[in-house]
Amino acid sequence: MPIEWIMGLAGGLVIGLGGAVYLLGTGRIMGASGIIGGLVDGSGRDTAGDRLLFLAGLIGAPLLLIALFGVEAETKATSAPVVLIIAGLLVGIGTRLANGCTSGHGVCGISRLSPRGLVATCIYIGAGVLAMSLLRHVWGAI
Repeated sequence: MPIEWIMGLAGGLVIGLGGAVYLLGTGRIMGASGIIGGLVDGSGRDTAGDRLLFLAGLIGAPLLLIALFGVEAETKATSAPVVLIIAGLLVGIGTRLANGCTSGHGVCGISRLSPRGLVATCIYIGAGVLAMSLLRHVWGAI
């Protein structure tokens, strides 16, 4: 089995485990955009400690793995800063419109058999396929 598949499987298992631990520990769904959004707009002040701890782990875990194993992740993202900025803004807008992100709807929503999570996941996967098809094959931006 190619190493990329093994790493993807391992990453998926860790994300799923993280979602389960977060749900069992806090009673709330692990959605990164909701966790960050609650800190930014102030709606999550009562759970700010949990949210900050989650973000520290989200940022700190890869840094710890790099320090321990000396391996940095290789990305296939574009090096065009304008494309990255536009993509980031569109993802941010989309997560606010959908009331969630890939971790909330895709990982935690589908695992709980949430109809809203299933519909949202189908829509953002479809939008991603469409965007990549247009940007890569039609416009040559990526």
